[in-house]
Amino acid sequence: MKCTPLEPWIARKIGRANSPLTRADLEAYQLQKLRVTIDLARKKSPFYRQRLDGAPSDLSRLAGLTHLPFTTADDIRNEPLQLLCVSQDHIQRVVTLDSSGTTGSRKRLYFTQDDQELTIDFFCVGMSTLTNAGDRVLILLPGQTPGSVGDLLAIALGRLGATAIKHGPVSDPVAVLDLICRENVDVVVGVPAHLLALARQQVQSVRKLKSVLFATDYVCDAIRDTVQNTWQCMAFDHYGMTEMGLGGGVECDARRGYHLREADLLFEIVDLASGAALPDGAYGEVVFTTLTRHGMPLIRYRTGDIGRFIPGVCPCGTSLKTLERVAGRINGRVPVGNDTLTIADLDRALFAIGDVMNFSASLIRENQRDCLCLEVQLASENAATVSRSIAQSMAAMCSGVDLRISIVNSIPLTMAKRVIVDRRSR
Repeated sequence: MKCTPLEPWIARKIGRANSPLTRADLEAYQLQKLRVTIDLARKKSPFYRQRLDGAPSDLSRLAGLTHLPFTTADDIRNEPLQLLCVSQDHIQRVVTLDSSGTTGSRKRLYFTQDDQELTIDFFCVGMSTLTNAGDRVLILLPGQTPGSVGDLLAIALGRLGATAIKHGPVSDPVAVLDLICRENVDVVVGVPAHLLALARQQVQSVRKLKSVLFATDYVCDAIRDTVQNTWQCMAFDHYGMTEMGLGGGVECDARRGYHLREADLLFEIVDLASGAALPDGAYGEVVFTTLTRHGMPLIRYRTGDIGRFIPGVCPCGTSLKTLERVAGRINGRVPVGNDTLTIADLDRALFAIGDVMNFSASLIRENQRDCLCLEVQLASENAATVSRSIAQSMAAMCSGVDLRISIVNSIPLTMAKRVIVDRRSR
């Protein structure tokens, strides 16, 4: 098994191209970049000038990071311009993210040209895990706007020597399947729900793929297995969010978790309640600090994702850390009946049923009982059989809740992260 291509790339970035990468070398580099970032934030960002007032002025080791305050999503929503360390004239790309709440303001993230170049560089190296020069890569992500994720990915693939085919999110699975055959596509990058829709729509595999990359959302094993079996390919998972500069980490051939762009981002796992740093192997909240970004650096940003560092050495042999595949968010668990549910729980249960292409979930209150309403799109006409299978899965998963299953012709394949819509208090 070959080592992740992120290791030699990071070794070059930290000036250790001619010697094996060690944790000591990497952490010394991270400490130096962390000091520079904190100094930049204190001098240039009104927000951090105030937020870091009273915090240690210099760090002698990485562990001292725990003495610095966190940055939260609300900080970005409330005063994004106060986080900037450059004038707005130097900003090339502004990304606006809708709030996950019902009344919250939107987050706005700002990136300079150099910040976006860092993302392109990571995309180029990360994609080399599953793509070679000469491959034809279909991008099922937004890519028409300059600086969008699909556009940056296309630029990166060009540098890799691959041909990028920018399509955008899937709205018509049949048309996309036809495009895959017509354009002799080797690799597909897209949202898990979109790729599952393609796989379930394809009655018979008319073309094998070399590899698939899941992006932008959590992927359960049922989706991964279905995609791999349909196209007889290897499926990889990417971890990232706009706040990270879109790219955070990608799986290696071992595919047991993400190796991270540790020369650009410093990751921590912290206790959900106390915020204290946790050792490898312990589950907590994923927190990161940007080390090389100048437009809008983020110090100890709380992602809301739950994860852990996998102890020990990855089978690929890298000295980089391995972040276990993120499978949920802190605020994603909803009380239902006598139990709790997340959209990831429903993904694992429903997508394991072979005919389910897509679903939406909502909660209502009827006759003093919770009622889980599922709208389900099928790849076949086995509505009665599938409904029984769903009922059995839900009965095993939660009690004290009624179930209402509706079979629908289609459910919009949107880019937004799927959630359980709670209508009980409305």
